[in-house]
Amino acid sequence: MNLNEYPAEPFRIKAVETVKMISREEREKVIKEAGYNTFLINSEDVYIDLLTDSGTNAMSDKQWGGMMMGDEAYAGSKNFQHLEKTVQDIFGFKHIVPTHQGRGAENILSQIAIKPGQFVPGNMYFTTTRYHQERNGGIFVDIIRDEAHNAGLEIPFKGNIDLNKLQDIIDEKGPENIAYVCLAVTVNLAGGQPVSMENMRAVRELTGKYGIKVFFDATRCVENAYFIKEQEEGFAHKSIKDIVREMFSYADGCTMSGKKDCLVNIGGFLCMNDDDLFSSAKELVVVYEGMPSYGGMAGRDMEAMAIGLRESIQFEYIEHRVKQVRYLGEKLKEAGVPIIEPVGGHAVFLDVRRFCPHLVQEHFPAQSLTANLYVESGVRCMERGIVSAGRDKTTGENHRPKLETVRLTIPRRVYTYKHMDVVADAVINLYQHKEKIRGLRFVYEPKQLRFFTARFEEI
Repeated sequence: MNLNEYPAEPFRIKAVETVKMISREEREKVIKEAGYNTFLINSEDVYIDLLTDSGTNAMSDKQWGGMMMGDEAYAGSKNFQHLEKTVQDIFGFKHIVPTHQGRGAENILSQIAIKPGQFVPGNMYFTTTRYHQERNGGIFVDIIRDEAHNAGLEIPFKGNIDLNKLQDIIDEKGPENIAYVCLAVTVNLAGGQPVSMENMRAVRELTGKYGIKVFFDATRCVENAYFIKEQEEGFAHKSIKDIVREMFSYADGCTMSGKKDCLVNIGGFLCMNDDDLFSSAKELVVVYEGMPSYGGMAGRDMEAMAIGLRESIQFEYIEHRVKQVRYLGEKLKEAGVPIIEPVGGHAVFLDVRRFCPHLVQEHFPAQSLTANLYVESGVRCMERGIVSAGRDKTTGENHRPKLETVRLTIPRRVYTYKHMDVVADAVINLYQHKEKIRGLRFVYEPKQLRFFTARFEEI
């Protein structure tokens, strides 16, 4: 590994949060009481928390200063006006509807854009996105390129939509039966894989022939823009802002979880250009979220989000962000630990099929690996496999994703390279005695989004 490839943190640390490491015996007790589900572990019992990058960001001094300028008026907050102008400038969309977080935007979009029985093609499912689509009568269809399901294949832009698959579903179902195309940038469950600008442009051209709308899941769009700048011909000398703006020029709107690339701890929004859809969205945001000028966020949160968006498109920030994740991935690869390749933008994904070949998928190997990593090291991460995939709502059978993974998700501006070293050592040590990892079975299985609150026991 060439350490010169990895830039130092582009910030100085001004405040710290003390953490502790509890004993292995205590961790064994904690994980058993949590039903072998890392979501149910108390934060104070975690040493390094890689559960998610959602809302776990460290905010800047400018963001904290902005928090003190919160206009908490119930309607017409000046902070919303700041957020609205910022989003319009960076993303280029005409309308913005604020929400409490990304799934609030997914809920509203699914209700206003899907008619029961319509299909929603997308580049691999995401848990809450598919839930809202199906809850409103939609049928998700995966049209990501086949290579995305091959964990060990290292090629760029594995998140791309397969245009032939998209054409086939349009021909088979009819364009009138396509609600919209859901294009995620980046693709979380594929390993944080980016989508090329060429692919976005081609999807727009194809859907434009049939009048089909395209909505982006923009949650990690700045990370996607970095990969385009780094790897796609013609973009090396373009700014991150210009790349982001071009990306969204090929969409009719987007959902956004501000808890990721907006560098805040709460909040989100829905964007669109269509005036009629905007009117419908404003009606629903009042029902589920709040006034169209705050949508479930406080004024101070909207101010922090507007500032965070500007900070996220600074090259020094996003280069360090992506390369810190890559640093962890490269350390694991050098030690022979199987991961999804190439390393994505927000997390390193352990390939559990190769990590735990002695366990069958029905015994929830990824879920067990997360529990064992916590016991081994105090590092908390999460399952992204058969448990997260849930059940087919018609047959009741488990969805069986080809990728069975554990996600080591890196919060933004929180940890240092030394923390990544500690995580790498823990994963490598566990891999060396992986045969001791046992399968799990359900003790409690919720009907919806089961990975959040399910409980297990060892087989």
